[in-house]
Amino acid sequence: MSHNPYFQARGRRTAVGCTLLVVALGAGAAGCSGDDNPLAAAPYDAADQISFSGPVGAGKKADPDKPLEVVAEDDDGRITDVTAMDAAGRRVAGELSADGSRWHSTSPLAAGAQYTVRVSTENGDGQPGRKVLTFETGRPATKKRLNISFGPEAGTYGVGQPITAELSLPVKDPAQRKVVERALKVESTPAVEGAWHWVDDKKLHYRPKDYWPAHATVRARSTLHGIKIGDRLWGAPAKPLKIGIGDRLIAVTDASAHEMTVYRNGEAIRRIAVTAGKPGFETRNGIKVVLGKEPFVRMRSSTVGIAEGSSESYDLPVYYATRVTWSGEYVHAAPWSAGSHGYANVSHGCVGMSTSNAEWFFDTVREGDLVQVVNSYGDSMEPFGNGFGDWNLDWRKWQTGSALTGGNPNAPGPDEAARLRPRAV
Repeated sequence: MSHNPYFQARGRRTAVGCTLLVVALGAGAAGCSGDDNPLAAAPYDAADQISFSGPVGAGKKADPDKPLEVVAEDDDGRITDVTAMDAAGRRVAGELSADGSRWHSTSPLAAGAQYTVRVSTENGDGQPGRKVLTFETGRPATKKRLNISFGPEAGTYGVGQPITAELSLPVKDPAQRKVVERALKVESTPAVEGAWHWVDDKKLHYRPKDYWPAHATVRARSTLHGIKIGDRLWGAPAKPLKIGIGDRLIAVTDASAHEMTVYRNGEAIRRIAVTAGKPGFETRNGIKVVLGKEPFVRMRSSTVGIAEGSSESYDLPVYYATRVTWSGEYVHAAPWSAGSHGYANVSHGCVGMSTSNAEWFFDTVREGDLVQVVNSYGDSMEPFGNGFGDWNLDWRKWQTGSALTGGNPNAPGPDEAARLRPRAV
């Protein structure tokens, strides 16, 4: 909850001008039974000990930009519990002092919302008291709203698929990032540990500590609507996301052995002779996520800066192409290099195989499945900017990109220049 100028403490009946919502609680309450045990009494109505002044009674709305505070005014009484929740079910976090004299909010109120506040008290004799109040907050004058779009689209994906959140405006301030990140909820069934990572000022990725469980259901939503993020910046409504997770499918290419092994739920289901990137065009080592599948791609060397007419130039029709990087790394059919499959690396960076194997692979994998390359002499897969290299960061490094657990406002951002057209065969 938060400081609210529209609720003002008056002690008992005397108005006091303050900018807080103060609930004044006294000890002289009636309503107890004749039972000697005060805990057996029904909670007394604390209305006589709680008073309000200002615009609340006049139909005016509270300022959501002010924190909320509840105070016990009588030395013989104390607050035992305070809950505040809006009509959408969002709780307002708060802290109660050890002596029960004061409760204050630690999270912001939403604009344009209706709140119900329940205060539990205890007088000097241990008798319980209760007070319930409701109030509404006004809408911010500013029209600057932060919109959030979750990805990917609804559907079924592999166990490596990250959840993405695209922001309509940049958020750079660490404190504002905390407000945003705290409101972005991701839940899976079965439940797993996970965290957000700020890729740049307008994009976050969420992944579990390990891959998603096979056949899990993952939901993402935002509770940022109406919440103040920063000066003149408020959260807007966001469409929630629900996706399914398929089998745990991981394809491991050993570039030195010239072989790919495809595992489904831990069991090897196919071994495929392949060719990977040759010297100077080595395939990237590391874990990549399937980005999409294209039945046909025309690959030209000119799109990656190889001059036409050079010994390395090419212009080829490619079938059953499964994309794993934006810069043009695929798993695809390569019948022109059939003699090298299983024996030598002769491609320009892609993983090539026979047409029948490429067709099987194309039909077997889905977006979000994992393709891992080991024992290549190439560079490591980039964490961001060239596909989903998220899994190449260990869990500790991943958490440093969270505003809540790592607090690193300068997490590495994507290199948009890496988003090249198809390059490798």
